[in-house]
Amino acid sequence: MTNELLDLATQAGRALQSKQLMLATAESCTGGGVAQAVTEVAGSTGWFDCGFVVYSNVSKTELLDVSAALIAQHGTVSEEVAAAMAVGALANSSADVAISTTGIAGPTGAVPGKPVGTVCFGWARGETVRTERLVFQGDRQSVREQTVRHALQGLLRFIE
Repeated sequence: MTNELLDLATQAGRALQSKQLMLATAESCTGGGVAQAVTEVAGSTGWFDCGFVVYSNVSKTELLDVSAALIAQHGTVSEEVAAAMAVGALANSSADVAISTTGIAGPTGAVPGKPVGTVCFGWARGETVRTERLVFQGDRQSVREQTVRHALQGLLRFIE
């Protein structure tokens, strides 16, 4: 883990703790990378509830209540599914705020309109949900690391 990611996770933890918020993660393309980053921080039990690693569409549906129809309509890598994953993480945990990631880390998996490096993010708290879609450059590891970084940066903006 890079120092930059650890610093970001530490900042996120401080921000969550100061607002007395618990975090949950719902991750596909990052494979638990966001949860790993935040649990590198000593004391994260005070602000991290749980993480869902949901690679398959079935797991997204069964664990996070993401509707199969939504996945069929918009595709797994979509802001709509990212939003549903974040909302589902809140509904299926004791957390107050959630981060979700779904994307194509590569080197395969690209589809028309969604090149390798396409990642959709969701951040949810109460009734508020924010999503974003970015396309990162680089190899699989680089895309995943950039995704974790952006998810944490987005969390900091979202809870401020």
